[in-house]
Amino acid sequence: MPELPDIAAYLKALAPRIVDQSLLRVRLNSPFLLRSAKPPISAVEGRTVRELRRIGKRIVVGLEGDLWLVLHLMIAGRLHWKSAGAKLGGRKDLAAFDFPEGSLVLTEAGTKHRASLYVFGSETDLRSADPGGIDVFHADLDAFRQALTAENRTLKRALTDPRIVDGIGNAYSDEILWAAQLSPITLTGKLKPEEWERLFSAARDTLRLWIARLGTEAEKGFPEKVTAFRKEMAVHGKYGEPCPRCGEKIQRIRYADNETNYCARCQTAGKLLADRSLSRLMRSDWPRTLDELEALKKK
Repeated sequence: MPELPDIAAYLKALAPRIVDQSLLRVRLNSPFLLRSAKPPISAVEGRTVRELRRIGKRIVVGLEGDLWLVLHLMIAGRLHWKSAGAKLGGRKDLAAFDFPEGSLVLTEAGTKHRASLYVFGSETDLRSADPGGIDVFHADLDAFRQALTAENRTLKRALTDPRIVDGIGNAYSDEILWAAQLSPITLTGKLKPEEWERLFSAARDTLRLWIARLGTEAEKGFPEKVTAFRKEMAVHGKYGEPCPRCGEKIQRIRYADNETNYCARCQTAGKLLADRSLSRLMRSDWPRTLDELEALKKK
């Protein structure tokens, strides 16, 4: 799922292309994309784009007349900038937003179409699209700690809950926790003051690094290959590869369609976190430390 740095890159690429331009037409190729009825989607046609915003992982397009388009790309939604009037092809092409100089095309891979489009008729109504999580760049350490300790959750779950923290998902939470050298399953109620400082700094520094990196790419061309797996990442998507800090192999926890990556030596004092599927299968034979894992491999 595109997260805060990816959305920031999209906004940077879109600004010179659509701000102060007229949205000539919206073409919908999927009856399930549009999730609102009033105002109708036709109300935005012919309106000039006045600004772009981000609400969490949502892209917000503000048009004259206090009209707002909100796009939530979910897991597999992606944006593409194509020539004006570009044709919509198969089922993955969900919509096109036509401007004088080009068309913004929304696609979604896979069969489960979860991306959504809303039209709001006022800035007041727009607020209903905000899940309420804090922005780490606009919060101080105390506000950050209070938000994450409102409920006693694991760090991984707290960081990825949009009602708690704004714009962070599976990929960047892995990177943040690696940078902070904290276990993804540590409960927020058990963090020490110095660990809160590390986590807060890591969240800001990691997001700032990737916003800058992806922003530079967006200046060179429209971001066509938005992915949660990037070769420059430290741990996310790097299962079995060496940790950039200590050289130990990156481990993982898998649950349903999600995977959490971490370094056992850097983040969990050498303890292996139980993978739900494998630990259930192996039960008492599940290795609990890196040493036990190495011994198991030698059998």
